[in-house]
Amino acid sequence: MTDLSTTIAGVRFPSCFMNAAGALCVTRDELVALGKSAAGAIVTKSMTVEPRQGNPEPRYYGFPGGSINSMGLPNLGYKAYAELIPELKRFGKPVVASVAGLCEEDFPTIAAAINAAQPDLIEVNLSCPNIPGKPQIGYDPESSERVIKRVRQIITVPMGLKLPPYFDPAHHEAMGKVIGRYGIDFLNMINSVGNGLVVDPEREAVVIKPKGGFGGLGGRLIKPVALANVRAFYKIFQGRIPIIGTGGVMDGMDAFEHLLCGASALQIGTVLVEEGLDVFSRLDKELAEILTRKGYHSVAECRGMVKEL
Repeated sequence: MTDLSTTIAGVRFPSCFMNAAGALCVTRDELVALGKSAAGAIVTKSMTVEPRQGNPEPRYYGFPGGSINSMGLPNLGYKAYAELIPELKRFGKPVVASVAGLCEEDFPTIAAAINAAQPDLIEVNLSCPNIPGKPQIGYDPESSERVIKRVRQIITVPMGLKLPPYFDPAHHEAMGKVIGRYGIDFLNMINSVGNGLVVDPEREAVVIKPKGGFGGLGGRLIKPVALANVRAFYKIFQGRIPIIGTGGVMDGMDAFEHLLCGASALQIGTVLVEEGLDVFSRLDKELAEILTRKGYHSVAECRGMVKEL
């Protein structure tokens, strides 16, 4: 029997697949449905201080090869999620609370309340690309360090960072140095590739409304960027910090590639929105078949095993 469970910061996940923050995880009903599904965890929407409706519709568009979105962090506000966390823990799988902020000052406020609710892990999202007028904190090592330093003093449950895609080894190294100073328990990479643009030539128009059509790209077309980031940070930390691979996981083979590059678990966004909750059972089945065929007995056995030429 192939073991698809994984362990991150001492917390066991019954399956290595979970939702990405943002995909079918805003409302209580969506979170409860994740609890009842085959997902290995319940990941909340990245939460802000105040409830947000998000950006105007249409704000998500799927196309061959991927998706574009500019959701704008629609969420219930951190107080609502703090109240929901104890209920969600009853499903017997890890609850991962994703903490965001519209400015640096928001992060400590949210972190304190969410830490008190005792989710299994807290993900600090430094990488939402879809707030008009707000840069991604994760692209500024100094801003990132200020946020990390403040929340690290507050958060007592395992704490990780959700990072944007980096495109240069110098950026990997710079963020690696910051991360290495604060005892980070896990990393999640990548968030969507920001500021793409998709055009419908028949209508001669962009396909989403916010920001003039600019939005974050997801789905299979971003997989090479995701794999590169997973591999780079796996090598920087020599496998010591568990990595959740996010970006381009549409089937079991995509997941296997992430594991080979160094991921310990996988998050899915585009394929979850497109297929719904049944996708978790499909991915479990496909990955188990691949691992068996390749002679691996567990997810852990193939982690980081990609060969370099």
